[in-house]
Amino acid sequence: MPAPPEELESRIGYQFRDRDLLLRALTHKSLRAESAADVQHNELLEFLGDSILGFLASEFVFRLVPNAREGDLSRLKAHLVSASRLYEVALALDLGSFLQLGRGEERSGGRSKKTLLADAFEALLAAIYLDAGPREGLEICRRLLERFLWPAVESAAASASEIPVDPKNALQELAQARRLPMPRYALIAQSGPEHARLFTVEARLGPGRSAAAQASSKKAASQKAAALLLEQLRAESGTEPAQPAAGDGDPD
Repeated sequence: MPAPPEELESRIGYQFRDRDLLLRALTHKSLRAESAADVQHNELLEFLGDSILGFLASEFVFRLVPNAREGDLSRLKAHLVSASRLYEVALALDLGSFLQLGRGEERSGGRSKKTLLADAFEALLAAIYLDAGPREGLEICRRLLERFLWPAVESAAASASEIPVDPKNALQELAQARRLPMPRYALIAQSGPEHARLFTVEARLGPGRSAAAQASSKKAASQKAAALLLEQLRAESGTEPAQPAAGDGDPD
């Protein structure tokens, strides 16, 4: 049985007014797939939370290293919000013990899966934002990140140029430099049971340049596809491909 959500509220220092929002943030879609009821899960909250996290991370790195180059800021931000970093925060909060999972996901170790926990943390940010309102909610999310995420990577700002290149950012920068169309990503296939889904994402640079990759999350698949397309593009000019950023491979 999941741990009482009140314990999580105590850990994050915020008490929800709408408890349904908190429960939704902690509910994985696998529970809906196995229930006859219309269970509200956290997939859409994760979408909003990803944007909230991205904005606050951009603000943080901008204030931390205001004189850095845009490329260095992008790499630092990508490092900051990678699945591995979010997974570490979720572990620190013991977020897995609060999740509502379907039986199949439970049996396959869903409470400790990197992607699932990272997504749940993003959903939690969105739930806080919606529950407290835009102004207060954003500030509460900011304080939560200041406690649990920013300190773990703050030292990286001193050597932002040494942070491994994020394939999607590197691909976009190279496309801009060569005046090519901006990269586009599309989910072209998904397979497997609910608790072990595989996603295939295609990265495309206009007509004639594309690469597809498969992983256990859409984010990981898009990173892999970007890395493959980056290799193609760099090979055209005989340059070495960039290495994927740490934590951005297949998170499972």
